[in-house]
Amino acid sequence: MSQVSSAFFPDGTPMDAWFSDLSTPPSGPAFSLTDAGILDDGQIHTAGIQALIDRIAAQGGGTLLVPRGTFRTGALFFRPGVHLCLAEGATLLGSDDISDYPVVDTRIEGESCRYFAALINAEGCSGFTVYGPGTIDGNGLRFWKAFWLRRSWNPQCTNKDEQRPRLVYVSGSSHVTFSGVRLQNAAFWTCHLYRCDHVRFLNCSMYSPYEPVKAPSTDAIDLDVCSDVLIHGCYMHVNDDAVVLKGGKGPWADTLPENGSNERIVVEDCHYGFCHGCLTLGSEAVHCRNVVVRRITVDDAFNMLWLKMRPDTPQHYEYITMEDVRGHVSNALTVLPWTQFFSLKDRKDIPLSYADHVTLRRCQVDCSVFIQVETNDSQYRLSGFSFEDLSIRAENQGNTDFLTEASCSGLDIRTEQATQDKAPQTP
Repeated sequence: MSQVSSAFFPDGTPMDAWFSDLSTPPSGPAFSLTDAGILDDGQIHTAGIQALIDRIAAQGGGTLLVPRGTFRTGALFFRPGVHLCLAEGATLLGSDDISDYPVVDTRIEGESCRYFAALINAEGCSGFTVYGPGTIDGNGLRFWKAFWLRRSWNPQCTNKDEQRPRLVYVSGSSHVTFSGVRLQNAAFWTCHLYRCDHVRFLNCSMYSPYEPVKAPSTDAIDLDVCSDVLIHGCYMHVNDDAVVLKGGKGPWADTLPENGSNERIVVEDCHYGFCHGCLTLGSEAVHCRNVVVRRITVDDAFNMLWLKMRPDTPQHYEYITMEDVRGHVSNALTVLPWTQFFSLKDRKDIPLSYADHVTLRRCQVDCSVFIQVETNDSQYRLSGFSFEDLSIRAENQGNTDFLTEASCSGLDIRTEQATQDKAPQTP
């Protein structure tokens, strides 16, 4: 059982006992790749692995077992009742040829659209479990190089312009568990959850490099219209944001049925290597409520808490708490307009957004800027921010006027040169 510091969410709602359950659910009989004639031979075995998944489903369910070795595949589509186990020394290695990932109806960057399937896909697979000490490897180097080459020719190219598969995509599913696995070298986002609830990441490792070749847009965990999510004991080192809350974008995003809220999210006892944001709300988000990040260590992040305020999307971020954070960040709190691919479409006014009841508590961080906040009442309203028992060493305090408008107690803020941490380590 997890030892929680609070049994309540920031708005006072009690946390369900589910958030203290760190067990991996049973997953039925195991069916090994090698027993089905799928070998560690360097060939791409998409058809054979998919046939085994379908056979397990037809026989009433069970677990696809990846034994020791490296097994190459394109996109795989899991069925209800079929789980994935990666044994010690096992690697499921994604193809680096985009033609091995079919174009399907999916969800990407806050929109429901046609796009490439992920390496691991599970739709309507409640109870889906991925576990074991092995690795899912996106084999992303070729995709990363192609992305940066295209960017050098067209600086305005989007993530979609350079076709890349996500590593994991789970949608429309309840009680999903990832336990103990390593998810690495994603070509695009690492784990994308859409319209899921009761999702747990337990003691997982998510890694994509920031050098020598940057792995672009390899967010560790993207939560898109999800509720009741626990991220416990994980290591995240990616060349983008670590935990990201999404949910839709655009001037009418709050009226579209495919969009919605992220609620009751807990991130605890995690270790961050390098990332752009430890917790990022946006850039595609409509409503986020009751989010807790606690007891985390950060080696090197651009932003500890990052609220991206899109001027073309109505947003509401509320009841967000970060507490007991230790480490080094460039900015402790960042609230800025986010105008990437801005489009009001046919809307004439800029929708007003809100962020309120945001708390930083018992954090000890070295940073370049403490408060990287731009106030802009014509675009968004900030209220109910609290800073409690913080020990901050900052080269620049930033927008100190914002502190005078917030609730502050027990602050130790020193303006001095922050300690330069060594380069993040890869575990």
